[in-house]
Amino acid sequence: MIDYKVYVLRLGHRPERDKRITTHVGLVARAFGAHGFILADIVDDKVVSSLTDVVKRWGGPFEIIQGVNSIEYIKKWKKMNGEVIHLTMYGEPIDYVIDQIRYNGRDKLVIVGAEKVPRIYYDLADYNIAIGNQPHSEVAALAIFLDRLFEGRELYLKFSKWRIRVVPQRRGKRIERLEKPHCKTCRVNARRESG
Repeated sequence: MIDYKVYVLRLGHRPERDKRITTHVGLVARAFGAHGFILADIVDDKVVSSLTDVVKRWGGPFEIIQGVNSIEYIKKWKKMNGEVIHLTMYGEPIDYVIDQIRYNGRDKLVIVGAEKVPRIYYDLADYNIAIGNQPHSEVAALAIFLDRLFEGRELYLKFSKWRIRVVPQRRGKRIERLEKPHCKTCRVNARRESG
């Protein structure tokens, strides 16, 4: 589909308050074509377990990382010629820059904040992009950004190593299930990084 990688980095996760939203950020990242999800500056095994379970049942590949130092990770990403895209209502409109981002061939790290994002992230980002300039959900912002980036092709992704999949129907619903995974060594690449 593309010749670059896209990872989503979640900032400011608060385990008791944001567990569901952060899980949804990871689910949208996977379903809409990102290669991986990074839970920065904290470890939350419940979020990782939920995402890992989805990947095991619905397929991948999809990498899940937690516990990285966000600033160090972003700086390392940029040193490896990747670009950093921060989704914020204060940024420039997506339509102004999406073609430039889509066609430059660089790996993309998409930052999605949970709480008030410190200024350093705005400064580190190559792009501060707004999906509208009104308050709304970071999950919606990520979905719209990835859809614009991939021009709708992400809606037709075929995941490998699935155990469950939907067979699209005009009416009703049909699900295919495999009793055994496609391979004996199927596993999800989920890891912790120590700071």
